[in-house]
Amino acid sequence: MDAGATLRAARRRAGLTQSDLAARAGTSQATISAYENGVKQPFVVTFNRLLAAAGSRLAVESVARPVIRPTAAQHARAARTLMEVLALAEALPVRHDPALRLPRTRRP
Repeated sequence: MDAGATLRAARRRAGLTQSDLAARAGTSQATISAYENGVKQPFVVTFNRLLAAAGSRLAVESVARPVIRPTAAQHARAARTLMEVLALAEALPVRHDPALRLPRTRRP
């Protein structure tokens, strides 16, 4: 979503100038211009407040996620990678020596 274009469209639908919207929202005309031109990005709370001042509202809708089905080649590549990781894990030491061994130092 382009926040600037959305804000501009809401402001124009309400028949407001940037100055009018700024006065309603308690900000400056320069800030409204910066948002609309993409120079600045408003926080969601600020964006919602600006839309409300223009008589619009921000709505969030959930959409179904597409089901991604890996191909046989992707499964094979993942299986090879897993086998390589398991082979590396087997090469690592199983237990660490609990005693901390430091080199001897000479006393003066």
